[in-house]
Amino acid sequence: METALTRLVGVRHPIVQTGMGWVAGPRLVSATANAGALGILASATMTTDRLRDAVREVKSRTREPFGVNLRADATDAGDRVRIIIEEGVRVASFALAPSAELIAELKQAGVVVIPSIGARRHAEKVAAWGADAVIVQGGEGGGHTGEVATTVLLPQVVDAVDIPVVAAGGFFDGRGLVAALAYGAAGVAMGTRFLLTSDSTVPDAVKAAYLAATVKDVTVTRAVDGLPHRMLRTELVDALENSGRTRTLFQAVRRAAGFRRLSGLTWRRMIRDGLAMKHGKELTWSQVLLAANTPMLLKASMVDGRTDLGVMASGQVAGVIEDLPSCAELVARVMKQADEALWTLVRADA
Repeated sequence: METALTRLVGVRHPIVQTGMGWVAGPRLVSATANAGALGILASATMTTDRLRDAVREVKSRTREPFGVNLRADATDAGDRVRIIIEEGVRVASFALAPSAELIAELKQAGVVVIPSIGARRHAEKVAAWGADAVIVQGGEGGGHTGEVATTVLLPQVVDAVDIPVVAAGGFFDGRGLVAALAYGAAGVAMGTRFLLTSDSTVPDAVKAAYLAATVKDVTVTRAVDGLPHRMLRTELVDALENSGRTRTLFQAVRRAAGFRRLSGLTWRRMIRDGLAMKHGKELTWSQVLLAANTPMLLKASMVDGRTDLGVMASGQVAGVIEDLPSCAELVARVMKQADEALWTLVRADA
């Protein structure tokens, strides 16, 4: 199925696997790429040295195009951009709008720039700065998310910009792909659906928790870092929502100390990164620290398997996913379902 997305990045199918921290590592990304979709390596939880090694590992596993996801507000974003350029990565995606200067540097080196956005005005801004495409995430999507549903946000963005638009938030099968194409999108991006594959390195106990969840078990909370964050409701979420300020601050400091040891960051830089994520919001010191070390909360679940101590970012689609196919099986299934849905429409029209 050829679309503006497949032509832009050189993949066979208009499907993107999103850059999920601690989840989208070399194994998942290369499996996605080999299946004909666009795999995105998550770099926010990596040091720059580990990022370079991870990129080279993906390249050793596949010859297909793939991308790297960056935090545009990270203090070392420029260093990470240079690694992408030096290693010949095809696509750079961003969780937040990158600066015009970063976009220009990447494009000059031939890298395709695809920021993720959650509002029409953000899409218009990055398009004006030269972004090659955008991923539009509606409120159904996992992790930090907005309030506008994909079915409302997507057509707004498609009408507002003249670059390819990839739809995210609420997609898990071929029917969703066809629906997104009907809205004018050039493809779909899926996070939770790729997390729940056999190629994902997420521990089996964590995958089981996702599979057991219903749609009502996926909630949006501001208790973690002060921003709307869609995740599975767990004991930790309940504790953060019900704890007093003193207890919450203690938990935040303890987890921040763990992330500092893991990442090698200084307290000053962690606080600076946490403050950078405020986006004009009034955050407590607990939320600033939690914002800076959210990777540790994700690692507890996604790497260590501690569903009681970590957060599990999740799209609402977790409530309708029931199996763990390989990436190859998933992509083939989505495309088969899309073909069947399109043929159903053609026959109905005839």
